[in-house]
Amino acid sequence: MHIVVVDPSRVVLKVIGSLLDPRGYAVNTFTDSREALDFITANASVTALITSLEVRPLSGLELCWSVRLLAEGHRPLSIIAMSSARNARNLAEALDSGADDFIDKPPGAEELYARLRAAERMTRMQRQLIRLAETDALTQLLNRRAFIQRLSDTAERAGAHGRFGLVLADIDMFKRINDEHGHDVGDAAIQGVARALCELPESIVGRLGGEEFGIALPGRTLEEAETAANRLRLRCTQLRFKGSRGPVQLTCSFGVSAWSEGETQESLYKRADIALYEAKSSGRNRVVSAFADLVLARTG
Repeated sequence: MHIVVVDPSRVVLKVIGSLLDPRGYAVNTFTDSREALDFITANASVTALITSLEVRPLSGLELCWSVRLLAEGHRPLSIIAMSSARNARNLAEALDSGADDFIDKPPGAEELYARLRAAERMTRMQRQLIRLAETDALTQLLNRRAFIQRLSDTAERAGAHGRFGLVLADIDMFKRINDEHGHDVGDAAIQGVARALCELPESIVGRLGGEEFGIALPGRTLEEAETAANRLRLRCTQLRFKGSRGPVQLTCSFGVSAWSEGETQESLYKRADIALYEAKSSGRNRVVSAFADLVLARTG
C-alpha cells in the first residue's frame, strides 16, 4: 500500500513514518498540502491519504475534497482525516468533505494499523468494482464507456500540439460467421481478434460493441498508426478457429485518424469511423486513413 501523510509538524510526520515503515508500507510525507495533492494526482500508485485537518495552503477539508474527486475518477483511494481536536463537528465536516475515516493525532500504533487494514479492504473492493464496471465480459478488454474515457484522457494529455493515433477495427462479414458456424464460434472469433489487437505495445484497446474495436496509440503520428493498423490487419488474416465445417478464417477492416491541433475527441473518433466505413464499403480487409477531410484508401 502506498500512503501519503500530510501534517504541518515534521515531528508528527516522523512519528507516523516510524510506525508505517517497519510494516512495509511505501510512505511519502508532506507539510505542504498543495504539494501533496500534486503528488497524489501524478502517482496512481497512491491508494491512501492520511491528512491532518490543520494543513496549508489547502485546508485539510479542501484536500480531502480534492482527493475524493480523484477517487471518483475511477481510482481506488482511501482517505483518513486526522486531528488532535476530536469532536462531533470536526468528524462530520471531515466525512462530508470526502474522508472515509477519522483518527486522533498523533495516532496510536494499533489503531493506525487497524484503520489501514480497513482501508486496504475498501480499496481492494473499489478496485474490483472499477474492474467490473470498465471491463467487457467476453474479451476482458475495456468496454465502450471505459475506452471513450481513456480516449478523452489521452486527448487531454496530448493537448493542442501532442500526437496520438486512433484505430477503429471491425470484423468483416461477422454475421456470416455466426450464421454458418454458431455463436460459440463467433464468440471465439471476437476473443481471438481481441487478443491479436492487444499485441501492439503501449496501446489502449477496447471493445466498442459487437464485432467493433478501438485502439488508441499515444505518441503515434498518422503514418505510424496506419503502419500499426496494417500489422494488425495481417495478423488477423492468420487467425484460425475451429468451426463445424472445418477451420474458420476471417479478415478485419480498419479506419485510422490522428490527433491534430484544434481537434476534439469527437471529431477524431468521427474521422476514424468514416475511414472505417470507407474500408468496409471499398472491399474490406484493408486500412483506410483519414487525412483531415480527405479519406484515402490504402490496401497495405
